[in-house]
Amino acid sequence: MDDIVKQALKKWPNVPHCYDWLALDARGDWYMRDERIQHAGPFPQVKGSRIQHEKLREFIERNYLHDDAGCWFFQNGPQRVYVELEAAPWVWRLGGDANAPAINSHTGRAAQFQSAWLDEHGRLFLAADLGLGVVHTLDMELAADAVEAGRWSPTEIRFDELPERFGFVLKPKKA
Repeated sequence: MDDIVKQALKKWPNVPHCYDWLALDARGDWYMRDERIQHAGPFPQVKGSRIQHEKLREFIERNYLHDDAGCWFFQNGPQRVYVELEAAPWVWRLGGDANAPAINSHTGRAAQFQSAWLDEHGRLFLAADLGLGVVHTLDMELAADAVEAGRWSPTEIRFDELPERFGFVLKPKKA
């Protein structure tokens, strides 16, 4: 967490949390969802405004955390902005080759593989030391090569079972 965020938390400890205004899609893109967009439809059918400002994305990614209930959020100064997830808390980008695939999160953090999971929609999820993430669609060829090479052996699972099994919440709600 940025030092400026830690200082703001100390200065203003009781700022109300924010819900439904920030979302993460299955490709690792962040979306702002103002009231008009929220009323237009649910995420991800109606995504909102993609955050393209590089410094803002970097700030969000440096301050992307989760609470004890498995709800992911962006700590924006003293305000916790909860994130609605399309698929999982992490979106994995792959590098290297099938014999030694490197796993990096959409926030740029390296991760260590633990297990592979395949849902009914054909999406590949990897459990790693950081948590569960979906493999980015552009990296599925390398992922398929890792499966064929015997490096990863996916277990089939229904998508709706993933949040409970891996301890995350897709759509945080006000308590």
